[in-house]
Amino acid sequence: MRKVVAALAAGVALAGPIAARPQAAPVAAPAPALSPYTYEEVMIPMRDGARLQTVILRPRNQTGPLPILFSRTPYGVPDSAPKKTPGNQVALDRDGYIYVDQSMRGRFKSDGVFTLSTAVHPGDPKLVDESTDAYDSIDWLVKNVAQNNGKVGMWGVSYPGFAAAIALIGPHPALKAVSPQAAWVDYWQSDDLHRNGALRLSYATDWLAMLQLDKTQDTTFQYDRYDTYDWFLAKGPVEQIDKTEFKGKVPMFTALLDHPNHDAFYTDQRWSDRLGKTTVPTLNVAGYWDQEDPSGSWQIYLKQAQNDPDHLATMVAGPWAHGWWQRPTDALGPIPYGVPSGSQFQEQIQAPFFAYWLHGTGAKPTTGVKSFQSGSWTWKSYTAWPAADAKPTDLYLHADGSLSFTAPAAGEVCRDYVSDPANPVPFRARPMSGTYLSPDWSWWEAADQRFLGGRPDVLSYTSAPLEKDLTVTGHVLAQLAASTSGTDSDFVVKLVDVYPDTQVQNAESPKPGDYAKSLNGYQLPIAMDVRRGRFLASDTAPQPLVPGKVTRWEVPLREHDHVFLKGHRLMVQVQSSWFPVIDRNPQRFVPNIARAKPADFVKATQKVCAGSKIVLPVMP
Repeated sequence: MRKVVAALAAGVALAGPIAARPQAAPVAAPAPALSPYTYEEVMIPMRDGARLQTVILRPRNQTGPLPILFSRTPYGVPDSAPKKTPGNQVALDRDGYIYVDQSMRGRFKSDGVFTLSTAVHPGDPKLVDESTDAYDSIDWLVKNVAQNNGKVGMWGVSYPGFAAAIALIGPHPALKAVSPQAAWVDYWQSDDLHRNGALRLSYATDWLAMLQLDKTQDTTFQYDRYDTYDWFLAKGPVEQIDKTEFKGKVPMFTALLDHPNHDAFYTDQRWSDRLGKTTVPTLNVAGYWDQEDPSGSWQIYLKQAQNDPDHLATMVAGPWAHGWWQRPTDALGPIPYGVPSGSQFQEQIQAPFFAYWLHGTGAKPTTGVKSFQSGSWTWKSYTAWPAADAKPTDLYLHADGSLSFTAPAAGEVCRDYVSDPANPVPFRARPMSGTYLSPDWSWWEAADQRFLGGRPDVLSYTSAPLEKDLTVTGHVLAQLAASTSGTDSDFVVKLVDVYPDTQVQNAESPKPGDYAKSLNGYQLPIAMDVRRGRFLASDTAPQPLVPGKVTRWEVPLREHDHVFLKGHRLMVQVQSSWFPVIDRNPQRFVPNIARAKPADFVKATQKVCAGSKIVLPVMP
């Protein structure tokens, strides 16, 4: 296509002569359209003398004082004003804001060293951290930015979401509204770097390389194999990546290997422990299918709700991948639902939130939980979470591979499989790109799980077709009765919505690949996560498992709001590896999995026994 376009641009030979035409007067090229914003770059001083690179984008047609909408990021700030209004700012621009973007300490032109630390020090005003940098920046902005109205809001997705949230610790008096979106509170428990203490290997590799290999850019880590599954498997124990690839240039990656347990390195950085009375209106946002940070914004909201006498904390969630609520989203990965839930969030929730608290216009936003419910594809509101009507209901895994709400009969046996670290279960279909090298990463948590069909190391349990809709709203929990022949092990549990085989093939001539795009029999993951055996008794002092002993495994599956429709089936899958999104458990207990030796990786026979179940918060 590129060659064809070039040929047309150069012209083609026509049969016969071309008659001469009068030369037209030269026409001046149209002037480039002005950006809707003016652009200014400043360096804002912090209390310790460091200066942070900051960009101010002011509406070109501003006629009076406006509030400031402030975002702090490690990913770089604009080097010029955008040619047009970004899509997710259209609704905001109807009210008008001065947008401020800042490179966090140690990134791009900002002074200092970027450590990724989330620690705060409210008892020592001399120490600097991300909360004090936010405070000092806000103080400078309201005093130095012309025509601001003295009110500041903070917002952002992912790292900027965290940077907005941490400003709630000792907030500046001018901070009147905050929206932490896909934020996080704990590097150990969930979100970016671990899941329940299990290292998020591929993501830690790509994300930390991006942020720490080069201060002046977002580095894309380069793999020398097309399939990153093969690359990570060939590396062996995780420490080999640090030794042979990073060579000490990614300090946070090294720190993760040096701190394999839930010690003070992590707990001292759990900034949300410092949240007290909720004093700043907060719009927390999360995606049920967020492949990076599904949990942190929920944890912030639930913490705020414990001491929120003025009803200032709100939670919004929907069937979105990481940050997709900032797009005109109307599909769950490959599953279209036809409702522009992303645009609705921006126009009906986000813009009115900032308009009320920063402009003083419109109705006061309601609080509680606003959820775009998957399955029904409708907005729901809940005054409490879990929803007051939700009833914990046990869904049992049976030895014959069935799944039902009936408890197993006495004497029911276990099912078993062999887990081999040399052939770990892939977390998505192969070949796998690096995290940021293709769009595949965005929606892998909604990918059809039939790609695992036939693997003997994945157990599946399936219900009969539902006779009526089943609505699940709240925290989902797996409770396995399971054993391993090893002395350490992982169990991954997935709750899946299986679509019926009811759609007739289109009679029209299909295009290549269309047949596989049908939702017939689609296995949609609703909830899935991992639990590491060494931490069952204690995450600070790990202990080996007793080979062959049936043990209770609780696997938290987070918050969800989903309707399993009539005619669909429920499925639960159980496996013991999830590679390379989660590092391999050697299945022999060692002091530090990241520094295990190749000989420590052994096969193990896993058993899932009677009494294993998923606890669902079922709505009437």
